[in-house]
Amino acid sequence: MANPVLVEVLRGAVVESAHRGGVSVFDADGKAVLEIGDTERPVFPRSAVKAIQALPLVESGAADAYGFGDRELALACASHSGEPAHVELAQAMLAKAGLDRTALECGAHWPSNHDATIALARAGGSPNALHNNCSGKHSGFLCTCVHSGIEHRGYVKAGHAFQDMVRDAMQSVTGAAHDVDHCATDGCSIPTYAVPLKSFAQGFARMATGRGFSPERAKAAKRLLSACMAEPFLVAGTGKADLALMQAAPGRIFVKTGAEGVYCAALPELGFGIALKCDDGAGRGAEVMIAAVLAKLLRGDEALAAKLTELAHPPIESRIGAKVGLLRPTAALN
Repeated sequence: MANPVLVEVLRGAVVESAHRGGVSVFDADGKAVLEIGDTERPVFPRSAVKAIQALPLVESGAADAYGFGDRELALACASHSGEPAHVELAQAMLAKAGLDRTALECGAHWPSNHDATIALARAGGSPNALHNNCSGKHSGFLCTCVHSGIEHRGYVKAGHAFQDMVRDAMQSVTGAAHDVDHCATDGCSIPTYAVPLKSFAQGFARMATGRGFSPERAKAAKRLLSACMAEPFLVAGTGKADLALMQAAPGRIFVKTGAEGVYCAALPELGFGIALKCDDGAGRGAEVMIAAVLAKLLRGDEALAAKLTELAHPPIESRIGAKVGLLRPTAALN
């Protein structure tokens, strides 16, 4: 089954490129609200599921033991841009567990934020693991290991006791088996599992409502999503789509991007979970898709829907800043 074209890229009045994809929206009772394309096809969620992967941090008692509030929990769910606030907070989280950046096994890369990269290079510095967009997540992993008395070395490997905790949380929340035949390695070296897109939508509906969870897990899920919505800059960074979408309706929209054109989201007020995949892996296509889906689901709030619709039509600019085209969702998303 070929997924439909969901986003068109216009230069002038001519469609220059197009992005296909699939979209799944479910409520916490397992009822489909919106399904577009093949939502049964397994996809790797990549970083879009960090909020689920952070459940052990809260459920183990580590977050409370180290005095973590919204800022730390948001960073534990983040794909951050490596700006100073992100780096300093990840370092502080590690310090609470008596660790430093050498304990991180996520690898290093330059900040994705241009200004942060220039500042680091101008100061004669070089990137370390704290600049990795996943350093907040990994800091949360390490804090959980230390608090729980688990040997933290090798925590990224499949079969490590901590990764078993993460896999168990993912299976429980999504209701989908995370087995070895669908396991690969994410960019930050932890296991990632391909499962049907609709399973992630159902999982985030449960995260938003606590439906089907124990009281402890429901409380942990609400705490994590609330932290992300309260501190969206720490989840993403300057100029990022996740930041703009959550700032459009503070406390009402949770969104999280993943590599290769994946998005997961939740609308607590409606009890909906959302998952989508841009087939060609383009982030620009996925960003238009998620903004359009949110506008569709929240159309009862005309002012908010208008903001989201604007975000779903980003301009294409020339090198001198002139608007020469735009991206737009197709009728399938309207």
